[in-house]
Amino acid sequence: MSDEKQVQGMSKDRFSRRDFLNVAAGSAALGTLSGLGLGSAFGAESSERPNVLVIMADDLGYGDLSCYGAPDLQSPNIDRLVSRGMRFDRFYANCPVCSPTRAATLTGRYPDLVGVPGVVRTHDDNNWGHLSPNATLLPSLLQSAGYHTSLIGKWHLGLSSPNLPNERGFDHFHGWLGDMMDDYWAHRRHGINYMRRNKKTIDPEGHATELFTEWARDYIRDQAKTDQPFFMFLTYNAPHAPIQPPEDWLKRVKQREEGISDRRAKLVALIEHMDDGIGRVLRTLEKTGQKDNTLVIFTSDNGGKLHAGANNGPLHGGKGEMWEGGLRVPTCAVWPGHIEPGTRSDFVGMTMDLLPTVCDIAGADINHEIEGISLRRELMTGRQKDPNRNLFWVRREGHRYNGGVFYAARRGPWKLLQNHPSEEFKLFNLKEDPREQNPLGKDHPKYDEMMSILKAHRKKADKVPWRRPKK
Repeated sequence: MSDEKQVQGMSKDRFSRRDFLNVAAGSAALGTLSGLGLGSAFGAESSERPNVLVIMADDLGYGDLSCYGAPDLQSPNIDRLVSRGMRFDRFYANCPVCSPTRAATLTGRYPDLVGVPGVVRTHDDNNWGHLSPNATLLPSLLQSAGYHTSLIGKWHLGLSSPNLPNERGFDHFHGWLGDMMDDYWAHRRHGINYMRRNKKTIDPEGHATELFTEWARDYIRDQAKTDQPFFMFLTYNAPHAPIQPPEDWLKRVKQREEGISDRRAKLVALIEHMDDGIGRVLRTLEKTGQKDNTLVIFTSDNGGKLHAGANNGPLHGGKGEMWEGGLRVPTCAVWPGHIEPGTRSDFVGMTMDLLPTVCDIAGADINHEIEGISLRRELMTGRQKDPNRNLFWVRREGHRYNGGVFYAARRGPWKLLQNHPSEEFKLFNLKEDPREQNPLGKDHPKYDEMMSILKAHRKKADKVPWRRPKK
């Protein structure tokens, strides 16, 4: 997609003093950001500390926005957001399922290095992660830099102490502790109510997407009354199963899209309903006078679920798989006056890069080891050098996988992947074979090289505990 890149560089004078930090961040992809003090240098250069709003959809496919090519879906609010900043064409979730990507987003680390190689669930026999007590999360770093921090929506990184949001750096939590909801209106999972306002169990009425939207708007209004910058992680359950859009939204899609299947119509309606909510959140930022000083990042936790009718565009595979369709996600970043509107990037980013990027911009120090790198220079200039780093994905799962774990690794155009613990690894050259249709043989010289890179990561990750402690 490099021929589609339309990046326009911004003023060199504004950012030249920071260029050396981005080189350091690129080098840190293979090791550590410890002691670089990325954030404080930016704070010294500019007293402006933006609010930060990170919006994460759940199971949104790469092709399930109209701005990413969906022919039967209208997402005007997300489209407008994308047009106001930088769109990423090769941005990856850290896992093809939920919890690990969320762990990576909030720690800046590979999820299997912080105890979350798989999905955190209610029952111990089907739970595949426990967020490490030693992991430092983004909200804690931002608190140290003077931010008020909030999580609105889905947490999915712990159901009890010590892994509740308020115990991991969030000043304010209003949302859902668990994984999927069994019903968007009843808000239960296995008969358990996981809805909370901070540590208090609540039982609100309404569709979960509507609730999260209104709670986000309430928080923005409250923060507008203060001088303190805020960080909000707004995490919708939509469009994760069960596919339950409000009836009026479903009716609208069926009337507009002649011949659309019931399955596809429901998913489109659920996404369009979320898009409407995101639009209301963004308009609240504008009405409270905070739009111009808010960095907004939009992304998804993994690719779309094919059985639910998702569209992953030209990519192969979907949620749960190590194919590109399970890993690559629609992503954009908007910051008026700092990120050039209408730009596109081919930079290969991951959700673990959001933590160092936000800290870099917000003036928050990182003094511990992470694998993510700051994308600040790419956002500001479109000219950040790709460090050609080693990238890894892991998924631990049960049931039909028999408690197995499977992997993928990428370096440059080379990608090694396994979609089931019993499968052979396959090697692809994504530059020549972007749809992953023609695996290269084991005798290819890159096969052993990629396998060695992956084994080194596995050796490190295998030492990290992931089982939930016995009560």
